[in-house]
Amino acid sequence: MNSRPIRTYRHVRDVPQLSEAEVERLSAVEAKYAFRANSYYLNLIDWDNPEDPLRRLILPTMSELNMEGDLDASRETDYTVARGLQHKYSDTALMLVAETCDSYCRYCFRKRLTMRRSDEIAVDPTEALTYIREHQEVRNVLLTGGDPLTLATGKLERILAALSEMEHLKGIRIGSKILAFRPQRVLDDPSLLEMLRRHSRPDRRLYLIAHFTHPHELTVEAREAVRLVKQAGCEIMNQTPLIRGVNDRSDILQELLLQLTAAGVHPYYLFVGRPTRGNRTFLVPIVEAWQILMEASNGLPGLARTVRLAMSHHTGKLEITGVDHDFIYLRYHRAADPHNRGRHLVCQRDDRAVWLDELHEVHPRPSLRDYHEPARAPAKRIPMRLDRLGYSAEPKTREN
Repeated sequence: MNSRPIRTYRHVRDVPQLSEAEVERLSAVEAKYAFRANSYYLNLIDWDNPEDPLRRLILPTMSELNMEGDLDASRETDYTVARGLQHKYSDTALMLVAETCDSYCRYCFRKRLTMRRSDEIAVDPTEALTYIREHQEVRNVLLTGGDPLTLATGKLERILAALSEMEHLKGIRIGSKILAFRPQRVLDDPSLLEMLRRHSRPDRRLYLIAHFTHPHELTVEAREAVRLVKQAGCEIMNQTPLIRGVNDRSDILQELLLQLTAAGVHPYYLFVGRPTRGNRTFLVPIVEAWQILMEASNGLPGLARTVRLAMSHHTGKLEITGVDHDFIYLRYHRAADPHNRGRHLVCQRDDRAVWLDELHEVHPRPSLRDYHEPARAPAKRIPMRLDRLGYSAEPKTREN
């Protein structure tokens, strides 16, 4: 494993692999959206390949200066109930405990937090912890940010210790890309592993929600960090958006799901990217995302097919459950409004749509009879129009 010291870069001008011309061009993007990376991750890039997926994930591109979209595409601030605390779903609270990540993904949907000094982060978590303690309906807490594992182990320990004392909590999750960006955070800090071990109890396991986005991130170091975290008693699940130019090919996605499963990391969510300002270049339309996932799923074992294609919308988390010739089918996996819980949506198919707001719901919902051929004679059986669902429309006849 690589034992060289890891250097952090906060400006593109410090990245040794970039030419002066590239630095001059990309500095305009850095002036708008912060840059951060480290030597470990940059060394995973094939610098002879300008289309290298990890380069696209971490290095600025001029297309980010496109001003389409909203800095808070899912309107997270609408659900902020205390500094650094969001309460969108009745049983789940989300704590923003860190304002930075070890490196910055260019597609980040919270890039607003890195553009200025943010008051959305729980620098002092006291108010957020008090709220959770007083709201017994909260059963699950997700620590996020930023990346919680960029915090000093002692600070993260104080937050986990306070949460562990709340018996009404049945689940604690930590969202982190540190296993991909800098697995040495785990490899070089035994106190971190010991802290995770203390708070991952047999009756309430800690869950680490990892962010592996491309198979090249699953290095020897990353796999060893996964092993140690699991050995400490934590479960690891993975979520990633589908990103144009990074993992938007079925063979790449299939390899990622296979490698994750082999490493003992459960595929959890595959997200449709949020239309955050500056992110248009990374977005994959809903229909194409579904097709990529379906093609990638061919030949995958069942354990690798646990991933859900989802969208984190202002109104809730929607799972894309199907696409046919005419419609896109969605279901509210989580909903801010109780009336939407479990609700199914049938929307007109639009191959260009990347977000729920761009879809048009069908009213009323089409019934099965809409897929039947018109009756030609009363005595004849009417075959279902399965061709519209992507299957052969030829009915099977019984041999006489």
